[in-house]
Amino acid sequence: MRIHKEGYKVILLTFTVLVLLTAAVAFLIPLAALRYVLYFGFLAHLTWTMRFFRVPKRKVNLGENHILASADGEVVAIEEVYEYEYFKDKRLLVSVFMSPFNVHVNWFPCDGKVIYTQYHPGKYLIAKHPKSSLHNERNSIVVEKSPGIAVLVRQIAGIMARRIVSYALVGNKARQGEEFGIIRFGSRVDLFLPLDAKINVKMGQQVRAQKTVVAYFR
Repeated sequence: MRIHKEGYKVILLTFTVLVLLTAAVAFLIPLAALRYVLYFGFLAHLTWTMRFFRVPKRKVNLGENHILASADGEVVAIEEVYEYEYFKDKRLLVSVFMSPFNVHVNWFPCDGKVIYTQYHPGKYLIAKHPKSSLHNERNSIVVEKSPGIAVLVRQIAGIMARRIVSYALVGNKARQGEEFGIIRFGSRVDLFLPLDAKINVKMGQQVRAQKTVVAYFR
């Protein structure tokens, strides 16, 4: 377990603010019981912030035909949809919603080559909302496993998220289970899969990135 590099500044800023608030509470609030309640709240907030940026150490569930979850969280959509941005045809959509308590690092679902990336500014609707994939701030990455076989991974900001980070660049080699980015504070990741992919999860299931096989390539 380690802290993600994107969290260093946030944690330091949070710590600094909480130290100042602690000093203010000690000086301004004479009631001891109330002070201790506030101190506990400050500590809980700092602990949660540090935990949010945790990066677990996991053994990747490697497999030639595996399509792994790119994020920890709950499966909130499994359906056939029209993918408007890149493929411009029908695809199988599997969406994973990340609560503020989930790990928010994102990993590649399969091996391949990054052939497309595109960031889109947008709104901050609740990430579980079906229209969040179209209207929220988002970042799309297409990994081509082999000619004619590709997966689109879409990072979507949620109502709390205010920053999507992606390190994927066109031409990069994607390695299954390798980190490609992080979304800060509540969000969603959509996987657009080939229509003949065999789905291996169900609605409401909790999945873990790098471990859970969302689907299999045929």
